[in-house]
Amino acid sequence: MGKIETPRPIRGTQDMLGEQALRFQHVVDTFDRVRKLYAFQRVEVPVFEATAVFARSLGETTDVVSKEMYTFEDRGGDSLTLRPEFTAGIARAYLTEGWQQYAPLKVATHGPLFRYERPQKGRFRQFHQLDAEVIGAAEPAADVELLVMADQLLKELGVSDGVTLQLNTLGDAETRTAWRDALVRHFAAHRGEMSQESLDRLERNPMRILDSKDPRDRPIADAAPSIDDVLTSEAGAFFEAVTKGLDAAGVAWTRNPSLVRGLDYYRHTAFEFVTDRLGAQGTVLGGGRYDGLIENLGGPHTPAVGWAAGIERLAMLVEAPASQVLDVVIAVEDDEALTDATARLSDLRRAGLSADMIASGSPRKRFDKAAKVPARIILSFVVRDGKVRVGSRGDKELVERISHLLPLSSPEAA
Repeated sequence: MGKIETPRPIRGTQDMLGEQALRFQHVVDTFDRVRKLYAFQRVEVPVFEATAVFARSLGETTDVVSKEMYTFEDRGGDSLTLRPEFTAGIARAYLTEGWQQYAPLKVATHGPLFRYERPQKGRFRQFHQLDAEVIGAAEPAADVELLVMADQLLKELGVSDGVTLQLNTLGDAETRTAWRDALVRHFAAHRGEMSQESLDRLERNPMRILDSKDPRDRPIADAAPSIDDVLTSEAGAFFEAVTKGLDAAGVAWTRNPSLVRGLDYYRHTAFEFVTDRLGAQGTVLGGGRYDGLIENLGGPHTPAVGWAAGIERLAMLVEAPASQVLDVVIAVEDDEALTDATARLSDLRRAGLSADMIASGSPRKRFDKAAKVPARIILSFVVRDGKVRVGSRGDKELVERISHLLPLSSPEAA
């Protein structure tokens, strides 16, 4: 029988241990702490949904739906999709679980998402995001709160240096229709000069041409009509309220008139926190107001705004957290002391102390192994004259604190 070949990890997935896992957890822990400061409830939604949830929310013609979703038929014949983003599932739950009664609803979550993309630095096929949403709030104050929370998160992660908040308005429905018409007229006059991708977008999603990276498109996109040319007074007042709120909260921002969202249900505020420290993958957090999404899912008109941030990208920017230092490490230098050491190990953990035990391999080498473990104290368990003896080395204050849990024979004798 030949050697069994170990299956390889799936392309675009990752296994984490050590520093990488510490960075990841640091981002998640900081997010959970900050979202509590802003009274955002933790919410959980399924990892897979009916395919229609994402097709309706993201649009049948978008790249995510047409090329990137992991869609499959289950054994009951239903079409299911692994979630490529959080907002659609949360919006679906808002309708089906009766969460309208809690509006305005402030929720946050984090977890894995799935897209069939070309893997590159900071981008995976199974990736992870932080997500925050306010559903049922039409006021600019909701946009401001989300942006201030995002700004504080980045500051507390220590990644705000070199990160810029770019802000734009997409206007209200009337503005958006007028702007789309103006863009179509402008780009149609330059059909012979544009890239094929932009020509395709002209019919489906003309606003996306504004953020084209193709050098053929840039002069035409830069000369396109501005949304400010058609902005209604109501939409202008909304954007002004958002910017004044950010100024009052001390959050720096810059206007980026090319920042757009192609789907029709996006309204008013669009934003991205951008860094130059990740190469082409410059956006670390982005979002906007999506007042028309819940209608696409069969619900009533419901204003909403939210953002998402890639955990992997943020983890690449944070300083490496310090490795965990245990309170106690036990070296069982005599196998006859194992039962007693196991009992004391449980006592220490129940007392709220982090502890581990070295009890395998040569008894003569266990203390040396334990000494290499970052810990405040080392406890050595040996048997002398038929009795278990415990020696200690390290933090005297902690040794004193745990003395009632252990028959310490001779402190500093380990």
